[in-house]
Amino acid sequence: MTAGTAAHRGFDLRRLPMRHLLLAASIPLIGLVIVGTLLIGRLPVVSPTAIGNVAPDFALADLDGNPIQLSELRGQPVIVNFWASWCGPCVEEFPLLREAAERHAASGLVVVGILYQDRSSAARGFMERHGGTWATAQDPDGRVAGAYGIFAPPETFFIGRDGTIVAKQIGQFSATSLDEKVAAIMDEE
Repeated sequence: MTAGTAAHRGFDLRRLPMRHLLLAASIPLIGLVIVGTLLIGRLPVVSPTAIGNVAPDFALADLDGNPIQLSELRGQPVIVNFWASWCGPCVEEFPLLREAAERHAASGLVVVGILYQDRSSAARGFMERHGGTWATAQDPDGRVAGAYGIFAPPETFFIGRDGTIVAKQIGQFSATSLDEKVAAIMDEE
């Protein structure tokens, strides 16, 4: 055998005992199982804002500095709408939200807007121009948005009189979708 032939032969796996091959094949699989278990163990089993859960409480100040605490609204149906004046879908759904708030005000519906990464002056001007009459709170440190798992506005939570989340809308809602969700928290099903 020449030197060139020996170099091309390389390592022959067929000559290894079967137990070595099985051990070598199982090590990466064991590693994947360990990593997967660690990652799954870190994930919450149920989101705190899952339908049927009590809505995370918050205490914030509205644009005029007045306190808003969600737990104090218990007994009333509540819409919590995360929005921003720069958000196109928020602008489009705003008239629908205003109409629902006006239509159900006598039945106790409360709408709470929570600014998402927006300036209070921009939000105040927007509310005035578009006839928004409900309290809008500032979330300066993003703590409430974090508790609700907000990625981007608009996101809206429909909270029943007992404080549980009855429905939620990720993204812009339609008139039909809004009416269905409001009916669910107004006991009009």
